[in-house]
Amino acid sequence: MLKNISPLLTPELLFALASMGHGDDIAVVDANFPAARVAREAGAALIRLPGQGSGQVLQAVLSVLPLDTFDAHCAWSMQVVGDASAVPPPVLEFRGLLGGYGLASLERFAFYAQAGRARALVQTGDLRKYANVLLRKGVLASD
Repeated sequence: MLKNISPLLTPELLFALASMGHGDDIAVVDANFPAARVAREAGAALIRLPGQGSGQVLQAVLSVLPLDTFDAHCAWSMQVVGDASAVPPPVLEFRGLLGGYGLASLERFAFYAQAGRARALVQTGDLRKYANVLLRKGVLASD
């Protein structure tokens, strides 16, 4: 165990996060997301945290991951199929955790495509629909 590090940040997840560079994406996805297929096709790391919710994992990841401030968006959720303006409970939770960063949304297959370019996918045990979020890593600057 490490001090001041969430126990949800397993060695595999910490390695994936530390290996990411500016502009790389990571996906935190629910139990229903086709994470094994998407990760395999992308050549991305697949990290499973089956006993955890997506919001809990997002909060842990945000405790160590700087988000991108160069582009208009650094976080995306999946739109509800058939009702792009709907905001399901997991997305409300993500918005609260992201604070001022904002959360854009992507159509289902566009979300799959962007997740397919991620460096890592973290599959949670969240059974709520639309408990999926993509994050883009930013930079830590000394200036």
